[in-house]
Order: sequence, then structure tokens, then C-alpha cells
Amino acid sequence: MPTLLPPTSPGVLRRTALAAVVMGAGWARAARPGVLLRFSHVVAPDTPKGRMVVHFQSLVHQRSAGRIRVEVHPDSRLWGDDEEIEALRLGAVEMLAPSLSKFGLAGVPEFEVFDLPFLFDDLAQVRRVTQGRVGRELLARLARQQMLGLGYLDNGFKHMSARRPLRRVADFAGLRVRVQASQVLSAQMRALGAQPVVLPFGDTERALAQGVVDASENPLSNFLTQGLARWQPHVTLTRHGYLGYAVVSHPRFWASLSGTDQTLVAGALEHALARGNQLAAELDQQAQATLRGMPGITVHEPTAAERMALREATQPVYQAVQRGPGAALLQAMQATT
Repeated sequence: MPTLLPPTSPGVLRRTALAAVVMGAGWARAARPGVLLRFSHVVAPDTPKGRMVVHFQSLVHQRSAGRIRVEVHPDSRLWGDDEEIEALRLGAVEMLAPSLSKFGLAGVPEFEVFDLPFLFDDLAQVRRVTQGRVGRELLARLARQQMLGLGYLDNGFKHMSARRPLRRVADFAGLRVRVQASQVLSAQMRALGAQPVVLPFGDTERALAQGVVDASENPLSNFLTQGLARWQPHVTLTRHGYLGYAVVSHPRFWASLSGTDQTLVAGALEHALARGNQLAAELDQQAQATLRGMPGITVHEPTAAERMALREATQPVYQAVQRGPGAALLQAMQATT
């Protein structure tokens, strides 16, 4: 198997330099006019998250008359998947929107419940969880890991893509599938007979090109904007899992803002998240239409029986969660939906 990342890859260099970058960093900005808020994320600008962040930037600029400056760093250009939360804790960035899967390894394993396969039927069910009591309680738990949870953003449902259709359980046998660093996601792929390969999102295309992985799971907007169609001509609309984000800051940075500025930033973010959630549903439909019209791409829709077979094959993942720290949360989610 080829090596994915050479020692001089951008991700390795960023991680090596992180301690030096943040040495002496803090959020005391008395010597600077106004406020600087760096917002780093790992996806392309033309995605629900990318557009949401730009809208947030515009709102903050307008409402503060330019006094609060938001710098947007998309596509892992500032920090990647595997270092962004550490960078936030060390003061090298002020705001992030990691996928919910990331918070498991960051010390809040309850968030991995969102990774369970076939947990939600539609986005209405998702929002009953994220915008209700359960969602608020989960955001509050981030405080124990030096993060302030500010809100949720949808990216929609994930679908499978590979060099062959993935409609039946047998189709997954032996495939190396790129997943996020989540025990639940890895267990799901093993239950289907595949081999999970944990990689940062920004490395997915290179991994496919080098043959390190054979398949991946993504919302359609991510599939298109990352150029994965070049390596994966078959997209199967499995809708097997939900991908969402939580916008987080650091409590110390937030406390450095005046009460007026906290209200301004929180209000702009609330408005931007509502716009982003609306965009997520619209972009999913647009991406599906685009894929169906792309030469060389075949879009497959599993039958009800095929989708049920996939769901049944992944039931052991639920049993594992029911024995772990996410059991109570899973019960609360199921009661809510």
C-alpha cells in the first residue's frame, strides 16, 4: 500500500509548527484596534459550511461597522482536521465548525451518537434534536474540554461512492473506506465487511488517487467540491448517515469580548446558521442533479429492501453504543425523533 503523506506534507508541517505558532498567543488585544476573529474550516467555500461562514463574516462586518474583523480560512489552509481543535485550545484560532464526529476524540464521546447509521429519516428529525433540549445539553458538555458550543449546522446525509455500486452488503466486502476519526464510523464499516481507513478530509482525494482507499462517504456537496468524481464513478444514494457541524469558540476568547460584542457575534452566527441550514438542503438537491448529468458518473438508488439490509447489517453498532457513554443520549434522541 502506498504511503499517503510524505514527511513534508502541509498537514505534517502545520502540526510540527503548531507549538511555535501559538507560543505566547492569547486573546488580549489591547494593543490592536478592534477585534480579530479567525474562523478556520476544512471544506471548500462553495459548501453549506463555506457559505455559512462567509455570510457570518459579512454580517459581523456590517453590524460592527468593520470594528470586528472575521478572517475566513477554508479548505484546511490554516488548520486541518487533525489539528484544528488543538489550535483552538492554544489560541491559534478563535472559531471552528468541526464535524460532530470530531468531538469524540476531543473528549466528548457522546457526540459520536450522531454517527450511528440510519439514525435519522430526515433533517426535520435532526433539528428536533439539535435545536431542542438534547442539542443544548450536548453543546454545554463541550465546556469540559475548553470549548464553547455556539450552534449546529447541517451538511445533510452521507452517501457512498466508489469504483463500483455499493447497494448490497456484499458489495462492501474488502473495501478500504475513508472515514473520520470516529469509533462508531469505523465499527459501521467493519459491520458491512469493509476496512475503515481514518484520514483527514483534505487527504481524501490524494488517498483515492494513490489507491490507499477504495471508497468514501460524503454528502454530495463535499463529493463534488473535493473533486472525488474523478476517482469514484459510482455514487450510491444510501442516505446512511448524517453529517453535521458544531460551531465552537474558546471560553477565554469569548470572555475577552464585551457583552455588546458577544451579543453581536452570537446574533450574526444565529442568522448565518439558519441561512446555512437552508442552503444545505438546497445544495444537496442541486448536487444530485449535477451528478446525474455528469459524463462518466452513475448514480444508483438502492431499493427499499437493499437499504433495509444495509440497516440490519449495522445493528451491532447500536448495541455497542447502548453499552457505552452514549446510551442515555441515544435514548433521548430516539424519544425526541
